[in-house]
Amino acid sequence: MDALEYISITWRDALDIAFVTLLFYQVMIVIRGTRAVSAIYGLLLLIAVFAFSEYFGFYTLHWILQQFLSSFFLVVVILFQDDIRRGLSNMGARSFYKKTEVEDSFLDEVIGAAVNMAKRKVGALIVLEHHVPLGDVAQRGVLIDSAISKELLVTIFQVKTPLHDGAVIVRRGRVAAAGCILPLAVGDQDRPEYGTRHRAALGITEETDAIAIVVSEERGDITVAVNGRLTSNLDRIRLKRVLRNLLER
Repeated sequence: MDALEYISITWRDALDIAFVTLLFYQVMIVIRGTRAVSAIYGLLLLIAVFAFSEYFGFYTLHWILQQFLSSFFLVVVILFQDDIRRGLSNMGARSFYKKTEVEDSFLDEVIGAAVNMAKRKVGALIVLEHHVPLGDVAQRGVLIDSAISKELLVTIFQVKTPLHDGAVIVRRGRVAAAGCILPLAVGDQDRPEYGTRHRAALGITEETDAIAIVVSEERGDITVAVNGRLTSNLDRIRLKRVLRNLLER
């Protein structure tokens, strides 16, 4: 009798496979386009060398890799601690939120302020909270909790005002805080043509799912940062389309 006839899959097995598949899918979504992908390729290469050394009897190499891989999960946590933290926070936040509609009036105020400051080459950094709360970031600035308006945003970023150097945090359609200090990005995205505001925008969007709008005082252009990536040279129409697509996810 064929051995396959003895194989039976219960509903528990099917559910187990489905959960594992979903877990791997979520992991791939989290690490897609990040530096973690390169690190995973490196780990896979080490595993391949480990198997190769065992097969061909390279005992010293095999022993060294065995000691390294025996702490595999600890190595993974150390290498991917930032990606793991960001992935868990994003997954947890999205579990409790549904797709939301973004009001045109809200977008018009934010975009109007960005375009106004870009024309006058006034530097600005506006961070829009999405699913992951930014309460700890807001606490490091000056709490405002005011209705959002173009005039308020433009006033905050005037060069001689006390709050113009920090970031504005926008939460639930209101200006939550200003003068906030954000973590700076390091690595491949840290290019010389971008200043501190761009690095801060990259930093906060690498750690959370926030959307950051940067107005450059040197070039007078508008850039949007999301997931640690920059989209530059946005005009009013493109900026509105980008922000709507991101905020309605």
